[in-house]
This record gives sequence, structure tokens and C-alpha cells, in this order.
Amino acid sequence: MYPAVTSVTAQDDYVLAVEFDNGELRRLDMKPYLNFGIFSRLKDPANFTKVLVVFDTLEWAAGVDLDPEFVYTKSADFADRGDSRKHKSGER
Repeated sequence: MYPAVTSVTAQDDYVLAVEFDNGELRRLDMKPYLNFGIFSRLKDPANFTKVLVVFDTLEWAAGVDLDPEFVYTKSADFADRGDSRKHKSGER
């Protein structure tokens, strides 16, 4: 059983900050999905930012929703950004 979504915040560059009931804060990069079917509705930043938690699911006013299993398995630990921004200037 996957943890339930408890909160979500839309961030820049089509990234969601998602908190789960197990205390984890994870990031979900939605860019890879924006060219598929109904997800294309989220390309409009005005639509993307209107994300809500409904029960334990993410929903948008544009008629898109994601179940918590998908959100959890496709997201990464928020600290693991996959780029140099996780290091302070001058650190290696």
C-alpha cells in the first residue's frame, strides 16, 4: 500500500512538491507527461497551478487527476534534485 497524498504545491517548471502521510516530501516533475492526452491541458500554467488534494488524489480543475500510487512511484525525494543546485557554491 502506498502512502496517501496530504498536500501539494505547484512550483516552477511544472514540478509539484508533494507531501505524504508518512512524512515524506517528494517532487514530481510533470514535464514528461504534458504531451500525452488529457495531461496536455496542464501545459497552461494557469491550469497547472490549480492542483488540489482530493481525498488522497491530486486533481486539477482542468479535469486531470493522478492516483497516489502514480504520484509516489514517479516522484523523487525532494532533496535529490538531480542537478548541481543541491550543492552550495564551492562544494564538491
